Amino acid sequence: MSNESFPQVTTLKKLRVAVLKTVEQLTPGQLNKVPDGFNNNIIWNVAHLIASQQNLCYIKAGQEALVPESFIQAYKPGSKPEKEVSAAEIEDIKALLLSTTTELENDLKAHHFDQYTPWVNSMGLELNNINDIINYLPLHESMHLGYILALKRLI
Repeated sequence: MSNESFPQVTTLKKLRVAVLKTVEQLTPGQLNKVPDGFNNNIIWNVAHLIASQQNLCYIKAGQEALVPESFIQAYKPGSKPEKEVSAAEIEDIKALLLSTTTELENDLKAHHFDQYTPWVNSMGLELNNINDIINYLPLHESMHLGYILALKRLI
């Protein structure tokens, strides 16, 4: 394992801590509420951060994700909450929010992502390798933090 530094992952960790602070006082009912005019709820947005990072970093690099495929499918772009997320599941999601960034950093240092399948995202951004992805993730996560903040004001 190398001693490489990945400032984007540091930014990602800070964003995820901000997400946790934003939702820490909310009840499961509040986290699961889908306000009128919205397709998703707060806990969906939190879990979506994990699912997206796992898909973009691991699956597209031909690696096994750190979460089950069913988790990625439940929180992928275009999905909607299918059921209420339990208090225990919420705690698991919160823990994954931080643990997956630590594992990502370790796997980046170990060069686990050298084989990457390039793709173009829904905004037309070309993401050709893991460096493109780790530069993109803070943008994506900031956008969803904004959604979480908006949803929080409506519940």
